[in-house]
Amino acid sequence: MTFPVIGVIGGGQLARMMAGPAVELGLQLRVLAEGPDVSAVAAVAHAEVGDYRNLGTLRAFAAGVDVVTFDHEHVPGELLEELARDGVALHPAPSALRHAQDKLVMRQAVEDLGLPNPAWRAVRTAGDVEAFAAAAGWPVVLKTPRGGYDGKGVLVVRDAGSLAAAASWFTGGELLVEQFVPFSRELSVLVARRPSGDAVTWPVVESIQVDSVCDEVLAPAPELPRAVADAVTAAALRLAERLGATGVMAVELFETPGTGAGYLINELAMRPHNSGHWTMDGAATGQFEQHLRAVLDLPLGATHALAEHAVMKNVLGGSNTDIYSAYPSALSSGPSAKVHFYGKGVRPGRKIGHVNALAAPGEPLDAVRARASRVAAILRDGTEPPSSENTPPKGMQ
Repeated sequence: MTFPVIGVIGGGQLARMMAGPAVELGLQLRVLAEGPDVSAVAAVAHAEVGDYRNLGTLRAFAAGVDVVTFDHEHVPGELLEELARDGVALHPAPSALRHAQDKLVMRQAVEDLGLPNPAWRAVRTAGDVEAFAAAAGWPVVLKTPRGGYDGKGVLVVRDAGSLAAAASWFTGGELLVEQFVPFSRELSVLVARRPSGDAVTWPVVESIQVDSVCDEVLAPAPELPRAVADAVTAAALRLAERLGATGVMAVELFETPGTGAGYLINELAMRPHNSGHWTMDGAATGQFEQHLRAVLDLPLGATHALAEHAVMKNVLGGSNTDIYSAYPSALSSGPSAKVHFYGKGVRPGRKIGHVNALAAPGEPLDAVRARASRVAAILRDGTEPPSSENTPPKGMQ
């Protein structure tokens, strides 16, 4: 029997979480890792260490696989163009991936499609920012077009006087400035698309951020108006088609009740995404299996939710550095919860895993959130949390 070999550039937790579905489907996964101790190396049979910024390394890696996909968006576009000219099957293709690599390119594409965009402009100087704010109003959000994630490369500028604090940002290159959006909550929708064009989506979810890092995902987004959910889903499908996305793509959005379409597009990710981790246990087909199916142009799996409520709670590094020692307490605290650990060393604030919890029939969302939060807290701290930590805050966060 001959099964295709999928090469993944990048050895982070996303590559690691592709390993299980690959084994189940009988596929071989090979990873080009940044170092010998990164997350995916211990989870795959074939991992090699190399520099994804070196064309020779990329060519040698691609020569041993049938299709190449990505754990991150940081591979230089010009190198991917060279691989494409070599005939390497890249999913997503460089022309699609650039919309996740460069926020200015993404903003222009959203505008060209006529989809809801915050006001924005490419700027080079503090004077350009002031001119934009004169039309859009203060505050504004300044972003580096490339490389930012989890709040990095993002600065809220409250007024003209605050621009002095951003002096180091103006180095001659282009920056992105956007209007500050007063949103009610953050949403996300994942779409998977095959090279042949078939595409599916999962339910729209609410993504709750703490200190600019995803803390919790609620699936489906509670009390989301059907019209907004339908519009967001249609926008994601349209973006995937027009940009030529292949594999899983995440569309992150702001919900803006009472204004325009009721939402604005925030960012894109051309890969499996933190806001889709709930699908591993809460949907008929998880995002990592779906990504593998999609990049191989196999029929896509069903995406319906398996319970009325699903909650994903990220586990960030805390006081407990011996995660396994907390397993007995954590697993007994939430026997129905599913723990996913990324094999990373513990550092404060670092994403080291997540917990998924599904509602039993008739179980309210708050109870599911409390269960996921309790398991995550035990893993983080190594001890039972105070009872108050079991109850998430009410209302919007």
